[in-house]
Amino acid sequence: MTVFEITAAILTLTAVGGYLNQKYLQFPATIGMMAFSFLISLIALLLDKMGWMDLSVASAFVGQIDFSEVLLHGMLSFLLFAGALHINFDDLNNVKWPVAVLATFGVVASTFITGTLVWWGADLVGLRLHYLYALLFGALISPTDPIAVLSILREAGISKRLYVKIGAESLFNDGIGVVVFLTILGLATGAQELEFSTVALLLVREAFGGAVLGLLLGWITYRLLRSIDSYKVEVLLTLALATGGYVIADLLHVSGPIYIVTAGLVVGNHGRNFGMSELTRTRLDDFWELLDEILNGVLFILIGLEVIVITITKQHILLGGMAIAAVLSGRIVSVGAPISFVSPRQFLDWRMIGLLTWGGLRGGLSIAMALALPAGPEKSIILPITYIVVLFSILVQGLTFQSSLKFLVK
Repeated sequence: MTVFEITAAILTLTAVGGYLNQKYLQFPATIGMMAFSFLISLIALLLDKMGWMDLSVASAFVGQIDFSEVLLHGMLSFLLFAGALHINFDDLNNVKWPVAVLATFGVVASTFITGTLVWWGADLVGLRLHYLYALLFGALISPTDPIAVLSILREAGISKRLYVKIGAESLFNDGIGVVVFLTILGLATGAQELEFSTVALLLVREAFGGAVLGLLLGWITYRLLRSIDSYKVEVLLTLALATGGYVIADLLHVSGPIYIVTAGLVVGNHGRNFGMSELTRTRLDDFWELLDEILNGVLFILIGLEVIVITITKQHILLGGMAIAAVLSGRIVSVGAPISFVSPRQFLDWRMIGLLTWGGLRGGLSIAMALALPAGPEKSIILPITYIVVLFSILVQGLTFQSSLKFLVK
């Protein structure tokens, strides 16, 4: 199939899924899309098992889609930029320390806790998983996915402070998580030496370099926005910032996600408030909101379809269940410890810890990183358990998040 035919098929599925969800299910949009495509995939697998359908055509279609490339070097820049545009600096400043600690030490702590528990679990179910690869799973599953989190938070009706705390943490821990993942991947494949100075230098270069590049290009774009009054050109400038800047970040080997979040914050605050007319601001918001909704729908349709090409055995299901428990355990500790350190008064605030734990959804980014692993026995274990955790996170945590607010919010 051609690229246009694949795109047309995915957009058609997205439109049909969006209509059915809006008309009958009325789930949050991302959950409805994923549930729709996952149900289609399950029906196709069942019909193939019964001999009533040849799944080879559907498998070939899904196999042609490089999910990891499409997300990590395509959709991610747009989705993160759209999310960062609406995080206010003043609101972020009020929760800067909890967000900073959760997005750094929290991600690292969760990586080791989750990875270690999954390593033990793999041994229990008879699967051989090297400890570094278990940590690699911990790294790719620990960051909460801003794409999933922000879209559900917008429909949850929570306070602005909670929205900023959960949303900003998910935006920043996403970038840190990718850096930790790449570092451990380099160690696991032998591309990096296990030396503190080497690992520290890589982390600083990726994270700090991405932030500096985002500030620089975001400021330049802000100055350009301020010098004209044409909403069409100004929207194009923000598109260039999200796409061209992301390419530059890749070429400079700095963190693209951290770059795009930083650039989005600069434009979303200085650009929108001081560099645009009211008309431009309205049109820009409408454009990025629509693009965000469309790409979110496409992304979660793709996640649901991926089950067709992922081999899942009984051992994977058992380990996947253990991985769900490990991820939630790692999240509780990695959230609870930093909160008690930064805000001692919240040490016993089980509601806040519970909210950040249950609201910490995993999504397409984790699957994309799992798909980016080099082929081998480790990938055949990590990929299916990642998919199981993501399914649970979106379909169970996501669906129950709003109803849990009555118990978790004072």
